[in-house]
Amino acid sequence: QVHLVESGGGSVQAGGSLRLSCAVSENTTSTYCMGWFRQAPGKEREGVGFIASDGMTNYADSVEGRFTISQDNTKNTLYLQMNSLKPEDTAMYYCAADPTCSMYCSGGYCYEPLFSAVWGQGTQVTVSS
Repeated sequence: QVHLVESGGGSVQAGGSLRLSCAVSENTTSTYCMGWFRQAPGKEREGVGFIASDGMTNYADSVEGRFTISQDNTKNTLYLQMNSLKPEDTAMYYCAADPTCSMYCSGGYCYEPLFSAVWGQGTQVTVSS
């Protein structure tokens, strides 16, 4: 089974940048969709965006233009580049590997996979004002 490990979280001031990484135990780019999600204290987990097996990316409106999802096939690593960070971006960030590519974005929001997926343990991002 695919195993995911996130890293790169930390504390940053508003307006700053961070790059999160998600190390994947095997090459999933040809068959999986890979996504980023986040959960703030007291709130439900929400989708940030995802990258499909064809390389197409989709983002939630809340991060569109500020966040970029990419992957390095040679390193089996998924990235989330976060720029112009805001205090409301503070959350635990998770990556997910979706073998059925059932995660989707609609109406400005991105949603979790409809079927089983593999999740990482999360990495904390804290943005101070």
